[in-house]
Amino acid sequence: MSATATDLDELIALRVLAQGGRLAEPRRSAAVRSGSHASRWRGRGVDFRESRIYQAGDDIRHMDWRLTARSGRAHTKVFEEEREQGLLLAVDFNPGMRFGTRKRFKSVQAGRAAALLAWLAADGGDRVGLIGFGGGIGGEVKPAGGRRGVLRVLRALRDWDAAADPGLLAPWSSVMPRIRRLLRPGMRLVVLSDGFDADPAAWSPLAQLAARHDIAAVLLRDALEMAPPPPGRYALSSGGVKQTLDFSDAHLRAEWPRHFSAARDRVRAESLRIGVRVLELDTDADLKRTLAPLLARSRVVTGIA
Repeated sequence: MSATATDLDELIALRVLAQGGRLAEPRRSAAVRSGSHASRWRGRGVDFRESRIYQAGDDIRHMDWRLTARSGRAHTKVFEEEREQGLLLAVDFNPGMRFGTRKRFKSVQAGRAAALLAWLAADGGDRVGLIGFGGGIGGEVKPAGGRRGVLRVLRALRDWDAAADPGLLAPWSSVMPRIRRLLRPGMRLVVLSDGFDADPAAWSPLAQLAARHDIAAVLLRDALEMAPPPPGRYALSSGGVKQTLDFSDAHLRAEWPRHFSAARDRVRAESLRIGVRVLELDTDADLKRTLAPLLARSRVVTGIA
């Protein structure tokens, strides 16, 4: 177990915490693999569901001509698609994530949260995929099922964390085209980030995705970002740049938490506007308790916290 680097053995061990739990059903799509559940999405698919009165915008190719002729009113056929439920994780490796003063770095906690969600999804029969962004990371793990699929995700989390360049930034908008390409119908998306690089250009494409998918943003935070340390001079490093801050200065102490909360407040406000759920995850928080809104009700499981 490491406080500053993602440890593969710890990510694998999180499977114990996932036992007895599962991801909650998506709010927008009830799609699951093999058609064992019907999708709430309607479109041309494998099973005819019903015929209804024609509405403006309906595809004329789906017209039910026999019922139209019998009733004298235009009817269209509605099909029920089988859609495969899955989970796509988008994890932020920007320099700001390599920070933490309570138990572990934000980047390490993000990796742990991603691993727990991956295990829960796989145990529920879902496929799991991963996208990394920031810190020069541009890797992808295509969605796959089972233990092997999860292990590919966990190895990527470990490898990308080790390879991330502390001098390279990437905004949220830069990863949206890749998310759109991998996020298939019926899948849900969880973005794990501290939100500091959530730029205005990201909200429009994210809103388009949120209209069709269940999306959550897990915002990583550290105690030092919410309150300044005791008065004194402290040496800090960010993005490879070292500096000394004097927290005896009253103005600095007042502005310090405002700087960090402003970024999270913007993410919360925009997410609420477009229908994306937001959870906040501290570096020393209990994973299962904090991620509970994403999980289905299940028996309490003791284990790794």
